[in-house]
Amino acid sequence: MRVSIIKGVTAVVAALALPLAVSSPAQARGLDDSFARLLMKEVTGANVQKHLAALQGIADANSGTRAAGTPGYAASRDYVAGKLRKAGYKVTLNPINFVESWTENSPPTLELTAPSQKTYAPNEDFHTFEPSPAGDVTAQVQGVDLTLPPTPTPTSTSGCEASDFNGFVAGRIALIQRGTCAFATKIRNAGFAGASGIIVFNEGQPGRTDAFPLNIGEWRAGVPMVFADFAVGNELASTPGATVHLKVDATLNLGTDHNVIAETRLGDPRNVVMVGAHLDSVTAGPGINDNGSGTATILETALRMAHYPVRNKVRFGFWAAEEIGLLGSDQYVESLTDAQRDRIRLYLNFDMVASPNYAYKLYDGDDSDATGSPAGPPGSAQIEKQLEAFYDARGLGHVGTDFDGRSDYGPFITVGIPSGGIFTGAEGIKTAQEAAVFGGTAGAPYDACYHQACDTTANINATALDVNVDAIADSTARFAFNLRSIPERAATTGASRVALRTAS
Repeated sequence: MRVSIIKGVTAVVAALALPLAVSSPAQARGLDDSFARLLMKEVTGANVQKHLAALQGIADANSGTRAAGTPGYAASRDYVAGKLRKAGYKVTLNPINFVESWTENSPPTLELTAPSQKTYAPNEDFHTFEPSPAGDVTAQVQGVDLTLPPTPTPTSTSGCEASDFNGFVAGRIALIQRGTCAFATKIRNAGFAGASGIIVFNEGQPGRTDAFPLNIGEWRAGVPMVFADFAVGNELASTPGATVHLKVDATLNLGTDHNVIAETRLGDPRNVVMVGAHLDSVTAGPGINDNGSGTATILETALRMAHYPVRNKVRFGFWAAEEIGLLGSDQYVESLTDAQRDRIRLYLNFDMVASPNYAYKLYDGDDSDATGSPAGPPGSAQIEKQLEAFYDARGLGHVGTDFDGRSDYGPFITVGIPSGGIFTGAEGIKTAQEAAVFGGTAGAPYDACYHQACDTTANINATALDVNVDAIADSTARFAFNLRSIPERAATTGASRVALRTAS
């Protein structure tokens, strides 16, 4: 390390050693700027590349993958946890479940038993949702916020919010219409409402009438669940007092993986800045851009800030099983008490930050783009503005990207925790306007190796990585010292879960 940097570090450490708990807002502004400049010098793209090479080596030694449930994921987990422990963090391996295997043993049953009788044809009129738990229930059906007749284009929000189940009688079978949010969201909300079984039926527009086999990756409602034709759902909804017999005969086996959680030893535990990235890859490849890039960057950030005093506690989360349904982050957030959630002042998510044909995309916390999902919880707009300030200061362009529910910010937003982060693009196509701002190739994917075996260390754009390494270090450092722009979290006891508007 150069002598000038050593002197700078010594000066900043001396400044940071001030009594942070009583520092004024003006002092906090000075500290966050000083620490941000220091951390950006220490967290380098070259060091992040070393972690990427290690993750590639792990995949190479484990059949080319680091997917959940594989030895490659376990080795990735141990690599990250080992580095963090060596740096002095107290590391928690937070267990989560995922579906290891699912087998349907015999065809499902769905029959109307009252006030009239009718048997529906399995695998024709309806299909079992994979991975439905086994179950055999006879109960009255209750429709949940149905839109009948259906609108000309998909608009149904049935089951998308917990409030849709206000007045739902626990123990009944939930009858839910497809549309506008993920099937898994509807299933989870029905489970929270105490449904004894779940029937989701197709929405009813042309092309959205027949059911089909579908793996939704969600089982945690713990009850039998099926996907039915629109005609079936419409008939049940229009039959007063309809009672049905629903049976699924299946064998569901769960596996266990672990999130890696580490937090700074210093900092106010009442004000937690959480920084996360998913650690797993898809089965098909090593996942170096998706999401070794985010993993390696927040790991290096954690290692470099390990011994600095910070005003607010910083917690790093390396998520398991993101690629099969955000399972690691969702189960982590669900395990927290209301008080623990309220201590998390914000969540920063970094998933794919070095795409080869990159654009600098910042999550649209204020919905200024007016597309897709609404604005994030209060504070999300301020996170976006903080990130914008970094790129603006360097004269770099940036664009918004929607909170579309495809990464680990989803569970945090669902419980009202303000969120933000950086994304450089996946399988989507780069526009001519973006190519004019960022360079690269218009009309081509941001990452042509997305979810493929070619997502290796050769699939990293070094320029994007270097810029985003600095952006991530900068935002983490500033929020570690100063949360003045983030509204205080309101108590969430009894708060409803809300859904991101993702296609279903």
